[in-house]
Amino acid sequence: QVQLVESGGGLVQPGGSLRLSCAASGTTFSSYTMGWYRQTPGNQRELVATSTNGGIIDYGASVKGRFTISRDTKNIVNLQMNSLQPEDTGVYYCNLFRFLLAVRTDYWGQGTQVTVSS
Repeated sequence: QVQLVESGGGLVQPGGSLRLSCAASGTTFSSYTMGWYRQTPGNQRELVATSTNGGIIDYGASVKGRFTISRDTKNIVNLQMNSLQPEDTGVYYCNLFRFLLAVRTDYWGQGTQVTVSS
């Protein structure tokens, strides 16, 4: 069973930085993507950034140029968040997904709160 354990998050002032990390365990398959999604107040869960095992990276439009995703190892993904703004406030979820016979399966962390406020 895949488990995702997140760390980081917290309270930061506008313009500040935070770093999130997520470690995956129980991954018995070879090809998968890890990344981050967030749910901000009043909105649906949205893409923040993803990184495939092959190094292909994708960012949500609202975070491009401010956030950077990286993989320390195949099973650890980090999110460096710079120039944080109040609208970045929300719950950030670590995600791992894979495709098997064209069917996508998602695994989620428990979520970590990020609050940007003065």
